[in-house]
Amino acid sequence: MRRVVAEVEYLGQYFHGWQKQPNVITIQSEIEKAIFSISDEKIDTHAAGRTDTGVHALGQVFHFDINAVRPITAWVKGLNSFLPESIRIKWAKEISQEFHARHSVVEREYQYLLHYRSSHSALLSGLAGWTYYQLDNNLINAACKKFVGEHDFSSFRSSECQALSPVRNISLFQCEFFSNFYLFTIKANGFLHHQIRNMIATLIVIARKEKELSYIDELFTKKDRRLAPPTFMPNGLYLTNIKYDDAWKIPQSNNSVNIFHS
Repeated sequence: MRRVVAEVEYLGQYFHGWQKQPNVITIQSEIEKAIFSISDEKIDTHAAGRTDTGVHALGQVFHFDINAVRPITAWVKGLNSFLPESIRIKWAKEISQEFHARHSVVEREYQYLLHYRSSHSALLSGLAGWTYYQLDNNLINAACKKFVGEHDFSSFRSSECQALSPVRNISLFQCEFFSNFYLFTIKANGFLHHQIRNMIATLIVIARKEKELSYIDELFTKKDRRLAPPTFMPNGLYLTNIKYDDAWKIPQSNNSVNIFHS
């Protein structure tokens, strides 16, 4: 039995999220179907994180165990030949059975691309979040800083979240400004279901001056999802990078949604 780890990128608007489900097309089901086409083995893949419907990935990592002996190119070029163009394997390698794509993660990074315009861009449909409210850049920066550190994110998790603890440690939450675009980068040891989209929604109501900056502190204190804004759209959310301990010798990617400069 061999364990293979791989990195994959995908456009999430064409799929019902990562996790396989009956009667719908998901990224996981498409990858497992492609693996079966090459190996004639039904296997289960295990991802670093589950992405929802409409959420994209530049650096999702997954592993699977397989008996079939194939050259490593089969798990890259071979799989890509059976996958839709909206899913692409970037690299693959054999790895120790002790490695686990999810449990071995040290840090996860997401980016959110937000577009400000009076109407939604047709060309960016599905690729960027959108707001028609003019936002205060200083309030955006101040709100980002409020989220950094270890907090109880009960007010920012969905009712369907299955995590045992609502406590997460955010090591980075920053925003870069490019004309009428906002690019958020968030790093943490882990994220709750809908946490990032709920944080972005909260940040927007503060930056449009509907709520005070202290609103974030109130949500941390009261730990009540009903007090936070509705979950923001998934369109602009990208799983960009997964970090592992160097001992695993996983290729360290430096993926970014930044389309504005190198």
